[in-house]
Order: sequence, then C-alpha cells, then structure tokens
Amino acid sequence: MPRQTIFVVLLAIFSACGPSRDNRVVVGSKNFTEQLILGEIIAQQIESKTHLPVERRFYLAGTYICHQAILGGRIDIYPEYTGTALTAVLKEKPSADREKVYDLVKTEYEKRFDLAVGAPFGFNDTFAIEIRGDDARRLRLMTISQAAPYTPKWRAGFGYEFMERPDGYKGLAATYDLHFADAPRIMDLGLLTRALKDKQLDLIAGNTTDGLIPALDLFVLQDDKHYFPPYEAVAIIRQETLTRHPEVKQALDELSGRISDDTIRQLNYAVDGQHRDVKEVVREFLNKH
Repeated sequence: MPRQTIFVVLLAIFSACGPSRDNRVVVGSKNFTEQLILGEIIAQQIESKTHLPVERRFYLAGTYICHQAILGGRIDIYPEYTGTALTAVLKEKPSADREKVYDLVKTEYEKRFDLAVGAPFGFNDTFAIEIRGDDARRLRLMTISQAAPYTPKWRAGFGYEFMERPDGYKGLAATYDLHFADAPRIMDLGLLTRALKDKQLDLIAGNTTDGLIPALDLFVLQDDKHYFPPYEAVAIIRQETLTRHPEVKQALDELSGRISDDTIRQLNYAVDGQHRDVKEVVREFLNKH
C-alpha cells in the first residue's frame, strides 16, 4: 500500500474520534426505544444543567458495542442495566439482591474499567416473558412454570442478545424445562411484540417496561423461580469525563429515583404507541419533574 494511502487511512481512523472533547460530552445508547429515551434524558439533563454541548451517538447496537465504545473513548456516557452489567459484561452469577448487584457492579466497573456507575434512575426493567392476553385468560396462566407444559406446541421468538447472554435463553429454558415446536426465531426487539400479537409467535422475551404490553393486550408471565436478576437502569460514565466535568455527576444525580416503572412505561408508549418525537417526550418529562 502506498505511503500516502496509509497516511489517509490512519488519519480517517483517528479523526473518527472527533475533535477535542474538553468542552463537550458524547452520550450513547443501545438500539431500542427505552435506551433512546434514556439517552435523550441524559443528554437534555446535561445540556440544561451544565450548558455543555452534547453529541448524541444513539442506536449503537447492543451491550457489547456500547461497552467497547465507552472503553475506547468514543462515548462518555450511556444507559445500562445492573443485571446486564453483572452477567453480560462482568460474567458474574445472577443474584436477586438489588443492592448487592448494584454495589458489585459499581465496585467492579471502577476497578476493572475505570468507569463510574451512576445512582439508579428508579425503575427495574427486567426481562418479560410474554404471551397473548387471550391465551393467558383461556389457559388460566399466571407464571412461566404454568406455561411450560404448553410450550412444545408454541413458537418462541427472542432478540439476538437474549439468545447469547448468560442470563438469557439457555438458562431460562433449563430452569423452566422449556421446549418449543421449532427452534426460537431470532428477531429485532422492535418486531417481537407485533409478531406475538399477530400470532406469528406464541411466546417472546421483551421488557417489563414496554408500553405496548397493555396496548396490545399482552400478558407477562411471572418469573416464579426468580431466574432473572434485577435490572436497575443506571448511567455508565467514564471517570475521565467526571474528572474533566464534575458538574455532569451533579446533573445526573438529580435524576436519581425520579423515573418509576410506570413513568418509563408511559414514556415508551408515547414513542412506540403514539409515535411521538423522542426529544419532545423527554422535554415534557423533564419540565414536569
């Protein structure tokens, strides 16, 4: 390769990180509605309380991509869930103790990655094993254990990350002895609820805070064996960012405990169900709270 071409390639790689971040903050998010909302809440809160310019880098696929992006300095902050951090990133065993999980994640993220874990926003977005409301009522199902005997005749659908992560499909199937009519279909998270409603699938793994669950008359089966750990929403922040801009921590601390399960469900529905603009929805929420 000619020397000039090598120089151009290297220049492109290093310039991809953008200009100096001394006076701006880059906020990232994963690629589903709730993450987009949380990313926008973080961005608008920082803009409002610190007057720092915020660059948005949303839709960064899943957990692994976001984690690598913040480790590589391409983003400064992104929203995460404690149970995901515990199992998918730290590779630790699940635990049902919220405080224990949060404290372990906070300690290990600082020690291993030099990343800070913000205070919980206030809601727990655990996985939701969902079926149609009609099926739940007809078969009188309340729990995953009660549904297990019916699964050999059902079609299941899950997101790619759920199929791969240690707190995902394999462990769930083993815990509840689940067997399906066919191999589970792997679909984009945004398509699963509609596929369930339209009877393309009979059981899916979604999120308990999904605003479309009541709107589409879906039913969340109780995790009666407590397979899933808590998934409290938090901000993951580079320590370097907090050192450079300590006012960012103060701004985000104001969000601690301010977003309940019902609140995030309403915000999700406003975007997914009512098709409203995310920035407008977030602006209304912050103005109220």
